[in-house]
Amino acid sequence: MKQIKNLLKASFKSIMKNRMRSLLTSLGIIIGVSAVIVMVGIGAGSQKRIADEISSMGSNMIIVFPSFSQRGGVSRGAGSFNRFTMDDVKAIREEATQIKSVSAVVMASGQIIGNGNNWSCQIQGVDPEYLDIRGLELKSGEFFTEKDNRTCKKVVVLGQTVVENIFGDMDPIGQKIRIRNTPFTVIGVLREKGQDGRGQDQDDIAYAPSLTVLYRLKGDRFINSINASSTTLESIDKAQEEISVILRREHKIDYGEEDDFMVANQTEITEMASETSRIMTMLLGAVAAVSLIVGGIGIMNIMLVSVTERTREIGIRMSVGARSHDILTQFLLESVVLSLSGGIIGILLSVVIAIILNSWTSINTLIQPVIVIISFTFSGAVGIFFGFYPAVKASKLNPIEALRYE
Repeated sequence: MKQIKNLLKASFKSIMKNRMRSLLTSLGIIIGVSAVIVMVGIGAGSQKRIADEISSMGSNMIIVFPSFSQRGGVSRGAGSFNRFTMDDVKAIREEATQIKSVSAVVMASGQIIGNGNNWSCQIQGVDPEYLDIRGLELKSGEFFTEKDNRTCKKVVVLGQTVVENIFGDMDPIGQKIRIRNTPFTVIGVLREKGQDGRGQDQDDIAYAPSLTVLYRLKGDRFINSINASSTTLESIDKAQEEISVILRREHKIDYGEEDDFMVANQTEITEMASETSRIMTMLLGAVAAVSLIVGGIGIMNIMLVSVTERTREIGIRMSVGARSHDILTQFLLESVVLSLSGGIIGILLSVVIAIILNSWTSINTLIQPVIVIISFTFSGAVGIFFGFYPAVKASKLNPIEALRYE
């Protein structure tokens, strides 16, 4: 134990003798460890943000959207064969026993003009039940009614971002705006929700009755998707089955033919989004881990240079009784100390970067203790692996030749 302690002292003394070179040698490890921790942290933060965002919509929400249609061996492409109509929504509303609420979703985009300003945003046509399905809350005013929808009334509910860019501090309730030169009356403002997991502004949106958007803005008979909620969380599977049966009948899909739609619930959507995020996190972590390998190669190069520079010193130590094992241990300890020092600095740097990202950007970084431990351990392993060859080379020097080295 005392011998190891003495060797550690000698290792630290040698490292501190060339501080700048030691720091530059550890730079690859520092960058590698911090990059791995931050990249994985960003991925973990994204997964959590996506999960929280989807969960906030309600645990029993169901989304139905177009899928691919394949007939006669020819694929029509995912989402490109949309056959959803208002009749589909009506059939689900009237026949599904496990569905509490259902709403059509009609997507449109356009320029909103009002109060001498203009703003481009997404316009969604929805049914009154959409408010409960998606867990939206009103800040002021009211949401449109089923009567407003049936009569294609030109009323709109705005997100906070749209209100700020069109009306500023003015109360928008009752004000007139134009969407694609069609006049609308603002009847409500939604409570602010902020950015979603993909960094998109959830408040940069305008909601209008689905039939109004479908006929007056989109000029089409097909809707984009259907949102629904089951009566209870336990009945969500039965609700999905009911929707599938109804839509297959409405779309006249024969037995054995694939659905031209997809039905997904909250849990499935969360899992799909999280899986994509996990794969990206693994790829980013793997790329960042390459820096650790590069750092290890740098350590090996410097240790080989150090062996050459200290050949005479090694010869003197061997001549006064140092064994080959002692020389190998000393140089191996120097390599490990360099790696672990770089790992510690890398961990501290990653914490600083995470604080900056969380405080000054919209990137949510969640540092995971397990990844910190793994990165630190891996940095030590890199030091052992890449420091072993220089250490062996030093331990095998001939003492007489080493003493003659100039």
